[in-house]
Amino acid sequence: MKRLRLLIPAAAVAAAFLVAGSAYATVEMSKKEKKPCTTCHEKGRPTKENPLLNAIGKFYKEKGTLEGAPKQ
Repeated sequence: MKRLRLLIPAAAVAAAFLVAGSAYATVEMSKKEKKPCTTCHEKGRPTKENPLLNAIGKFYKEKGTLEGAPKQ
């Protein structure tokens, strides 16, 4: 029972890190595409719940590339 009380919170924290890690854009993405953050994001303060993606950002999130993305 004591192990279970430790295992459940540890599993929840690990799952949160796995999910959160894939939610944010990174500087590496910007360097890879050689574009500023404003290419995919609107002005404002992005959060996990609302990353402020514009049409190009939504395209990149879905396709993983800017090739064929809508024009700004």
